[in-house]
Amino acid sequence: MNPSDRTAADLLRSALAADPARPLVTFYDDATGERVELSVATFANWVAKTANLLQGDLAAEPGDRLALLLPAHWQSAVWLLACASVGVVADVQGDPAAADLVVSGPDTLEWARACRGERVALALRPLGGRFPQAPEGFADYAVEVPSQGDRFAPFAPVDPDAPALAVGGDELTGAGLVARARADAEALGLVPGSRLLTGHTYDTWEGLSTGLFAPLAAGGSVVLCRHLGQLDAEGLAKRVESERVTDTAV
Repeated sequence: MNPSDRTAADLLRSALAADPARPLVTFYDDATGERVELSVATFANWVAKTANLLQGDLAAEPGDRLALLLPAHWQSAVWLLACASVGVVADVQGDPAAADLVVSGPDTLEWARACRGERVALALRPLGGRFPQAPEGFADYAVEVPSQGDRFAPFAPVDPDAPALAVGGDELTGAGLVARARADAEALGLVPGSRLLTGHTYDTWEGLSTGLFAPLAAGGSVVLCRHLGQLDAEGLAKRVESERVTDTAV
């Protein structure tokens, strides 16, 4: 990847320039049987639309804090990169009462109501489906995002030395996130073209790194598995083979 990249959004731009057609995120939910594969180009399009929603409709600015109350999921990965694109601090499983805005899955809506700013809800249904009825007090992400622009330009440059991510009591700048992701990629032996399968959750740095940032920094891809414990050893072996997995973090 480009050695001058200093934010997660930079890493995504470099991946898009290098090979937009290759897979970036392959998501499985072993509780529902869902499988979604997003190429770099498709993932980047979702990120652009979400960043436009965040910056435009939700009026988020660099330095604002977003409580991200989502599980390990491909849409969570999109929101992480959208925050990086705008300069918003993604506070993973952070206190919504202390946040400027909140993004919630269906299981954390009551907790998310503590946020006094903008609230967005994701149904996390297959194919990015919407809620049958939008939760009161929340914008339904699946309703709001399709009409957003396919290209994104921040109103203000994103400072790589400003806070970008908070998780598990740690707070990282954009540059610090990239440096740590690169170090993790090297420790895991990831190289361009690597496919890392992970079953970690998204509430720790390890989960976020293996589930997105380290493969992105290495020029590889991730097979992100939610509820992996419901898959037996034979099923896991078949997935490793069918997905051409080169490395695992389970």
